[in-house]
Amino acid sequence: MHKIPVTIITGFLGAGKTTLIRQLLQNPQGRRIAVLVNEFGEVGIDGDLLRSCQVCDEDGAVQPAAANIVELTNGCLCCTVQEEFLPTMQVLMERRDQIDCIVIETSGLALPKPLVQAFRWPEIRTAATVDSVIALVDCEALAEGSLVGDLPALEAQRQADDSLDHETPLEELFEDQLHCADLVLLTKVDKVSGGDRARVETWLHQQLPRPVKVLSIVGGEGSSAISPELLLGFNAAVEDDLDNRSSHHDHDHDHDHDDDIVAIPLVLDQGFDPQTLMEKLEHLAANHEIYRIKGFVYVPNKAMRLVVHGVGQRFDSFFDRPWQAAEPRHTRLVVIGKDLEAGAIRAAIAA
Repeated sequence: MHKIPVTIITGFLGAGKTTLIRQLLQNPQGRRIAVLVNEFGEVGIDGDLLRSCQVCDEDGAVQPAAANIVELTNGCLCCTVQEEFLPTMQVLMERRDQIDCIVIETSGLALPKPLVQAFRWPEIRTAATVDSVIALVDCEALAEGSLVGDLPALEAQRQADDSLDHETPLEELFEDQLHCADLVLLTKVDKVSGGDRARVETWLHQQLPRPVKVLSIVGGEGSSAISPELLLGFNAAVEDDLDNRSSHHDHDHDHDHDDDIVAIPLVLDQGFDPQTLMEKLEHLAANHEIYRIKGFVYVPNKAMRLVVHGVGQRFDSFFDRPWQAAEPRHTRLVVIGKDLEAGAIRAAIAA
């Protein structure tokens, strides 16, 4: 039987990976798509968002996408490929007569190359191939220097010091994602000026070690969906091309993430006023090294649940769907950051 093409969606925290996959599931153009969501933390926020999508079966009847969505909650995929990813892939490969392609959303902290290397394993190689790696980049964040620092200053430093070897782990991760990509999607371009967008695009092209298309797209809920024809069907066989995709970890036998980076899951029985909660989260982000806050919020006297996304001190929210009749109306958040104490974070939000 044919090999299942696998598309790996990577990118830094808050770049828009989940939104992109939701749009793909809502506009599959007849494709039967299986999705693997790699959630960093114990509360599956992104998986729940994706399960709220609906797709059409061959007869045109609307069906929930949940049947083909598998959520991996045991931390970073690149660190757990053997323990959790391999058996999950083996189950999917047994169903490859029912699947046209697989899309993997990596965690914002995952390195793409170790995951691609898993497709060289005999247990996977005969049945699946990496069609492409697509990296999403937050244009607004880069323009503000919030993820990699001030862009002109960083570029000047790189040019002035050929022996520079002290990038932060997050910067190395960002570069590894770019270097492994077959396509770079620059999101949230509508939130920056034309000059900042051009500056970010120029800088991105300078970071790419080989010719890769950088495509600007408008991010956020409600934006126009990208055609599956653009995202799928690269036929790149990435697992056979890893020598041309450099990584900071090429000579490592293994790699470890910063042990001080933690994901704190919070399940709270209380509801929140959206504005009050946003003020609390902004205060937390201003006083702690928090990279990401995301989750679902119960708003009293509201029939719909509120989705909250925060990267650094930038927060967005929207109501995504009504609470289901048997669904407990809890507030569920995941706070990802460095040197965080779970009790203090919970107390600050619940106060």
